[in-house]
Amino acid sequence: MTTSMPKETPHIKPGGVEIAETILLPGDPLRAKFIAETYLENAVQFNNVRGMLGYTGTFKGRKISVMGTGMGTPSMSLYSWELIHVFGVKNLIRIGSAGAIQDHLNLYDIVFAMGSATDSNYAHQYNLPGHYSITASFELLEKAKKIADAQGQKVHVGNVLSSDIFYNADPTALKKWSEMGILCAEMESAGLYLNAAHAGVNALCILTISDHIFRHESTTPEERQTAFTKMMEIALELA
Repeated sequence: MTTSMPKETPHIKPGGVEIAETILLPGDPLRAKFIAETYLENAVQFNNVRGMLGYTGTFKGRKISVMGTGMGTPSMSLYSWELIHVFGVKNLIRIGSAGAIQDHLNLYDIVFAMGSATDSNYAHQYNLPGHYSITASFELLEKAKKIADAQGQKVHVGNVLSSDIFYNADPTALKKWSEMGILCAEMESAGLYLNAAHAGVNALCILTISDHIFRHESTTPEERQTAFTKMMEIALELA
């Protein structure tokens, strides 16, 4: 009799702990730890490779996982690819922070990334004969908006910028994106959405405004780790 080897990768080693079909993906692994300890019942850690903490537990009787992904398209794309193709995850919900580039957005506002403009070249691998429109899964987006409405949470729905560049040598770059109606800038949604689309699974990016780039307003690292609870609660209900 043969036995199959336990599923693991060089970056995710669950040690036999199940990873749920729905996972929340904060960039900060300490935010994953906070969510597991604050909201999940019977949470069990399934990953600590490179300090990228991951947990599986239940929320209102539904099995949910949560794991950090790090910063930027390469990191998000690596983890999300493995979660989809090795561990069978079907619904991936990024919960992250973003910098506003529109005047009507304020600190702690919530944004649902309907579309993801990007300066990344991640899509080149698919050899597409044109420009691909990078979008969220409508199934998750529609449900998330209904949940936010039911909770009385005001949210903004629109296009975001998923950039490879945090410190841009071109000081006019974000102004140009703003003029195209982009709501805010972050660094992971494009890679997540592309991986999900290519694999035929669902993905949504839910963001909390942590900075207003043009007004030079910002939250603290501690607030980003633990105070974005409205976003977390929408994502948990969605899961």
